Amino acid sequence: MLTAADEIAAGPVVLRRWRPGDADALYRAVSESLEHLAPWMPWAVNGYSTAEAAAYVARAAEVWGTDYDYGIVAPGEVIVGCCSLMGRIGDGGFEIGYWVHPRHTRRGYATAAAAALTAEAFRIGADRVEIVHDVANVPSGSVPRGLGFTEVDRRIPQDERTAGEAGLDVVWRLVPGAR
Repeated sequence: MLTAADEIAAGPVVLRRWRPGDADALYRAVSESLEHLAPWMPWAVNGYSTAEAAAYVARAAEVWGTDYDYGIVAPGEVIVGCCSLMGRIGDGGFEIGYWVHPRHTRRGYATAAAAALTAEAFRIGADRVEIVHDVANVPSGSVPRGLGFTEVDRRIPQDERTAGEAGLDVVWRLVPGAR
């Protein structure tokens, strides 16, 4: 399998591989988004520190080649979110995750990021891409639906549940040539 690009044009935004100097910008974006993220992301429930941001950026560098973590960069070089291709669904597949700062939602950034990551996953040899979200997270579910993914499963998650979650994950899948 090939390696994902360090930078990907994604319509109104650019997806950029996390750089060591990005930890402060990531911290700022996350800390300003905690109220928005906490209902869906267990790691956001108890706050977020500069040390956690630095550790995330360092971890992203360590796992590059298996997982691909990007900052979502809006015009003006502003980091407005994060997206990832995660190799946790087995050989040949990637799961996509994303979040966008609440001041930058409803601009198509998550959809653009997911579309670009899907194309990149197929370019590097993936045979399937999945997006998983809690059934209560309707905005997140509009992304795979709008991109032509097919709902393939609903399951009780193994992970910790947050206050906003209903406790039922929706699994969407896309295979090459299906769009």
